[in-house]
Amino acid sequence: PGITGYSQAYFRNSVGAEQKIENDCFYVDNLSFALDLKILFRTVYSVLARKNIYASSDGAEKQERGQTEEGKRLLIVGASLLQLPAVKKAREMGLTVAVADYDSDAVAIPYADKYYNVSTVDEEGIYGAAKDFCADGIFTAATDMPMRAIAYACERLGLCGISRECAEKATDKGKMRDAFAEFGVAQPRYRVFESAEEALSATDETVLPCVCKPTDNSGSRGVMLASSREELRAAILYGNENGRSGRIIIEEYMTGKEVSVEALISGGETVFAAVTDKITSGAPYFVELGHTRPTSLSEELEKEVLSLAGKMIRAVGIENGSAHAEIIVTENGGVKAVEIGARMGGDYITSHLVPLSSGVDMIGEGIKIALGQQISKPSQLSRGAAIRYLLFEGEGVFNGVKGIGQARLVPGVRELEITMPVGKTVGRLENSADRLGFVIAEGESAEDAVNSCEKAIEFIKT
Repeated sequence: PGITGYSQAYFRNSVGAEQKIENDCFYVDNLSFALDLKILFRTVYSVLARKNIYASSDGAEKQERGQTEEGKRLLIVGASLLQLPAVKKAREMGLTVAVADYDSDAVAIPYADKYYNVSTVDEEGIYGAAKDFCADGIFTAATDMPMRAIAYACERLGLCGISRECAEKATDKGKMRDAFAEFGVAQPRYRVFESAEEALSATDETVLPCVCKPTDNSGSRGVMLASSREELRAAILYGNENGRSGRIIIEEYMTGKEVSVEALISGGETVFAAVTDKITSGAPYFVELGHTRPTSLSEELEKEVLSLAGKMIRAVGIENGSAHAEIIVTENGGVKAVEIGARMGGDYITSHLVPLSSGVDMIGEGIKIALGQQISKPSQLSRGAAIRYLLFEGEGVFNGVKGIGQARLVPGVRELEITMPVGKTVGRLENSADRLGFVIAEGESAEDAVNSCEKAIEFIKT
């Protein structure tokens, strides 16, 4: 006591006051002689390796990095766990923060200065909240559907953001594909149907295998591979059940390595882009199970991926904001567009993996773009970072897990959370909501980070 502790040894100055309190609570809950020994050894390592210092008393440097923005007001659309890092970052930057979400129990609400009980897809509601709050900017971190409401509010209030036309192209997979085709973006063959009935009437002429999706959902909801006419009919109905408008898109099935590109765009110029490797559950639902940085692609292929992502960004018209582009490196070595979001990547890619691996504060820079400010020059840091998702074995009722304390002590682990509510009945893995939780780790290389994730997962028992 007074010399070191769990939070000081493992995180030092890299986390805020609230996280330090949570870390102290974890220490109390897991108090043991073995844990104290690990803390002592970790302290020596952290000091010698100069890890997680990030300290500066230079006010001018903090202002340059966007750490103080006194007097500015930011509305964050959404208050779920995915938005929590954005709320915390905005508060660290000295902003007055409001959140808007229909869920009055959303986890980020206690961290905000003001809460609006408004659906994230309610255009008039988000506009009204931003106007009432006198927002200087509007931001969301990792979800597609609020982008239309944000674009509508930004346009009416004269705030920095994407256009309504861009928002439509980035949230409707049919309009997105049409925009790609018009711009000459390499992509799979596709066809859009106005209804499930229309799609069902064309099953006999559809080339198999193919992927069926609703045009207006995300998080792998409604996505299904079809390899036979019977599976195609089932996929169309499944997509229809998970869509809003009833429109269905059927695409050529592409095989190969899937990657994503996270980008920051200011004044029509892409000022930062990073490639992330992705693993999924594969057919038939393609649920994302993990992401790793830096990419394992060759330098030549990485350049091709970044070039295609730039075309995708221009095709949908992102001028100010961020982008999450998904791309397939096909088995013959070509690159083709999967889809793009006019927002930051979810699955903690932009909130955790990119900062840990590159040093670029994606959320902080994205907030500055939303406020109409100039962003910082990209960092040159190059380390490994990874996230792996925990899955429920089999089917049944989720009753909680054991081993979290041991898993969090694995070297390199930065965060571990169980996101599935106790008591949930779990079936087959169909979309992101069916995942149990996640572990995030860092290391000197991508391989080191992945190994830490896998070692931590070994401790988790349902």
